[in-house]
This record gives sequence, C-alpha cells and structure tokens, in this order.
Amino acid sequence: MRKPMGNIAAKLRARRAETRTRRAVNRAIDTAASATVRQELIAIAQAHQTHMR
Repeated sequence: MRKPMGNIAAKLRARRAETRTRRAVNRAIDTAASATVRQELIAIAQAHQTHMR
C-alpha cells in the first residue's frame, strides 16, 4: 500500500521546521549575553528535545 502524497509533504514540512528551530536555538546559544544564559538555553533545548539520535 502506498502512502498518500500529503503525508510525505507533511513530513518534509516538519523536517524543515525542525531544522529552522535547531538553527535558531544554535544562533541564540552562540550569541548569548553570558555563560549563564548560554547554559540555561542549552538546558531548555535539551529538555525539549523530542527524540535522541
């Protein structure tokens, strides 16, 4: 049985959104005002991680 095309498109959109979010989080960590803020952003990002790779 073949999957509908809408399902594939939804997966691609979700993957792009995840990439955008990851890029934004990395940018925020890189430009954090202090080490404490950087550590807080890293902790928040790790707590919201949806899956492990």
